[in-house]
Amino acid sequence: MKPTYFEAVQVLTDNKALHGKADGPLSKITLEKDVVSPTEEAIQKKLVELQAEYDAQEYARNRALAYDSVGDQLDQLMKDMRDGTTTHQTACEAVKTKWPKDNSGPVE
Repeated sequence: MKPTYFEAVQVLTDNKALHGKADGPLSKITLEKDVVSPTEEAIQKKLVELQAEYDAQEYARNRALAYDSVGDQLDQLMKDMRDGTTTHQTACEAVKTKWPKDNSGPVE
């Protein structure tokens, strides 16, 4: 899921934010006793970092949706071993080609 304001606060407070609104503000987030509240500037900076990490993994999320189920992949592998074919490898390579790691978007 896309990173939230609350998650940024969680990271900055070593998971000592107890509960609160996902989209903030900090005044709506309860921290453990004696935990120093991060600054708004630090929260916004961390949110940008978390968003960049999230964006960098878009290809992985897209690949996960594009791959066949594990059961279907195992069936393909068994048939490939039996028949001397490479249908599983070909299917995996097609997904990797469509969703490259460089996040350049889908290749049609």
